[in-house]
Amino acid sequence: MLFMVKPSKIRTMSSRSAAARRAADLSASAGDSAETGLNLVDHFLIAMPSMLDPVFGGTVVYLCEHNANGALGMIINKPTDMTLDTLLERIELNPALISGPLATGRKPVMFGGPVQVERGFVLHSPHGAFSSMVPVSDLIALTTSKDVLEAVASGDGPRRLLVSLGCCGWGGGQLEEEIARNGWLTVRADPDIIFDMPVEQRFFSAMKLLGIDPMMLAGDAGHA
Repeated sequence: MLFMVKPSKIRTMSSRSAAARRAADLSASAGDSAETGLNLVDHFLIAMPSMLDPVFGGTVVYLCEHNANGALGMIINKPTDMTLDTLLERIELNPALISGPLATGRKPVMFGGPVQVERGFVLHSPHGAFSSMVPVSDLIALTTSKDVLEAVASGDGPRRLLVSLGCCGWGGGQLEEEIARNGWLTVRADPDIIFDMPVEQRFFSAMKLLGIDPMMLAGDAGHA
């Protein structure tokens, strides 16, 4: 079962093009990414200063899928006004048993992107076998089914997680065009930034993976 939240329950943000919306469901295998000449699965996209889009400006996006049909990822540094405990209550789960690093239930739920904003996406450390879990790397998995949050609410969930509402989608070749137009920097993702870094530090920390001082960055692009 997918977990859904009514749009009225979250802070909404303006969406990108219709093409990006249609890109949310990518059916091709990861092996097809070879056709694009670029495989950015398990990478960060870091918005360049030239990215003036009101949704994506100043963001860090974690890419979970990238192949000939397009790409899918989640913004990791735009919190909504909802916390994890509030989300659990709204999907009729009791957060009382949450323990460990989630004991306060105050972890913010992220705005993951303008596609399917009523749908939940959970990035987490590998743990168990949830019904819709897809491994992204050895250290990060993506789950969209409610059972992962049921495990969290019962105190038996992944030790590290980031919950978002909505995701980002690109059609085939669209992301490559944006990178070529100096819209994004790319770098291999660091799970510590996703799961442990305070939200307000994630953009600067992702930049530092490239050895770049964000304060000195101009609009020219590059990637690692």
